[in-house]
Formats: sequence, structure tokens, C-alpha cells
Amino acid sequence: MATKYKALLTGKNNSVIDDFFNQMYENFEVITTSTRYDDIIRHIRYFSPHLFIYCLYNEPRDNYSQMAEVKYRLRESRIPFVLIGTKEDCDEFERISVNVADLCLCKPLSAGSITERLVKYMAQRMPEPMAQEPEEELLPMPDLSAKPAGHATPDEEDILDRLAALERLTREIEGEPAEQEPEPVRRRHILVIDDDPMMLKLLKEHLHGEYDIATAISGKIAMKFLERKRTDLILLDYEMPVENGPAVLEKLRANETTKDLPVIFLTGVSDREKIQEALVLKPQGYLLKPVERDKLLEIIIRTLG
Repeated sequence: MATKYKALLTGKNNSVIDDFFNQMYENFEVITTSTRYDDIIRHIRYFSPHLFIYCLYNEPRDNYSQMAEVKYRLRESRIPFVLIGTKEDCDEFERISVNVADLCLCKPLSAGSITERLVKYMAQRMPEPMAQEPEEELLPMPDLSAKPAGHATPDEEDILDRLAALERLTREIEGEPAEQEPEPVRRRHILVIDDDPMMLKLLKEHLHGEYDIATAISGKIAMKFLERKRTDLILLDYEMPVENGPAVLEKLRANETTKDLPVIFLTGVSDREKIQEALVLKPQGYLLKPVERDKLLEIIIRTLG
């Protein structure tokens, strides 16, 4: 199995970014961020990438200057700064931001060549193999022919089960209430509605340890899901094609079975008028992306009680 490195991508070179998602996924787990300094730092904090990649294409020169500040934060976590672009763009970047890039890859390069050079570079920086998810261990079948000390054989276990059942029946006859098996605690369920597949994946990774998660890339799909299944809370994006977040929330509030569902907006929309449009519908929260996992969990816990 190929070693996977976590890569945080930014920049306007969409063809390079698409290559990472479509052709290089076996070697890289990737998410993207804007070139805003605050966005980059938040994504570094909660994604913990192994490398940061600036995909250059007609970038504003102001962005080049602020990358020196990004580099300072990357250096603290020993995360390499990789530059990918044409030779002209790379030369211009390095002229303005001296000693920022740890590795520069000049186009034209195929996705395979970029993968090969990045994997080789990371292997030199991280000679120890990265920890892989442990494979599920198959336990050996017990030898039922032997009787380990202190353990009952299958026949003895059957006898013990019968005695326990007889004891419960005796208690019921004598008027004592039978011991009840405790009902399993149902995990709370969250439905995430967002048209960005990477955001859906990221939120699922953040929350699956505490909650059961379902995802939908549109309000239409979400409403179909809610016709058949129930959820305890919805995380809702604002900007989506066809129907935006407020339009989806209006439908939820107009439906008798979903009108009382807690809804928290989780979005990058910070425009004051648009926020007011959403708040009129009385959601249970309005959070701006990217949000830290601990803060998100705190608000979910407070909402669900």
C-alpha cells in the first residue's frame, strides 16, 4: 500500500489542483484553502498537513509577500513549502519571497512526475515510514475440544444459561421483578449538507468518533434522506447551487416532520446582509469556515443537550 501524505493546497492553478484530486489520490490526501493568511493558518492547525503546496497561476504579488509569514508558521511545525508553477512564475515568486520555497517544481510536469518527485522528497525528509491504519486482526478460532482452566465447556455454558433462566423465572413467580437488560445508548445522528465533497469528508472525519454522520451535496438530496430516516441535527452550508442554505432551511421549517430540527449554518459566507437573511429563520447557530474541531463539537454538544 502506497504511503499517503497529507497536502494542503492553495493558489489559482486549478489544473494542478485537479491533478491532485483526480490522479494523485493514491499518494496524497488533499484539501484546499484560500490564499488568505488566516484561512491557511486555520487549515494548518486542524488538518496538520505533511506538506504545503502553492499552485501558482497569475497570482497577485501581494500574496507572494505574505507567504513569508506563512513560511514562518510552517517552519515551526517542520512542514515544507512546495512551489508548483511555470518557470517564470516560480522565478518571480522566489525573487519577491526569498528563501520561502523548500522545493520548486516547474511546469510542464505530468501528474506522475510531480508525484514521483514529491514522494522522493518526502521520503528523504521522513525516512521513517508513516504510521498506517492497523489492519483488522483475525482472531484464531478457539479450540472447543480443550477445557482451559477456569473456563466452562460449551455444555457447561448451556447448563449455566438454563440455570440463569430458571432463576429469573423463579423471581418472577415469587413477585420479584426480573432484571432488565440495559437498552443500548443510541448515538446521536448529524446530517451535513454541503456541495463541497472535501468539506463533507473533513467534517465526517472530525465527527464520526462521537456521532453517526450522513452527508448530502444538496438540499434536494437531504430532503429525500429525511423522508426515510431521522437525524438529530443538521450542519448546513450557505452557498450551494440550485438552492442555497436559507432556502433549504425554509423548506425544513415548513415541513411538519422537520420543523423542529436543530440547524447550524457552517459556511464561508461573512456578508452581513446574507447572515441576517439566515438569522431571520432562527437557526441554532452560524459558524464561519474553517472552524476548529473542538469549537464545533462544543456547539453541537450545547445544541443537542
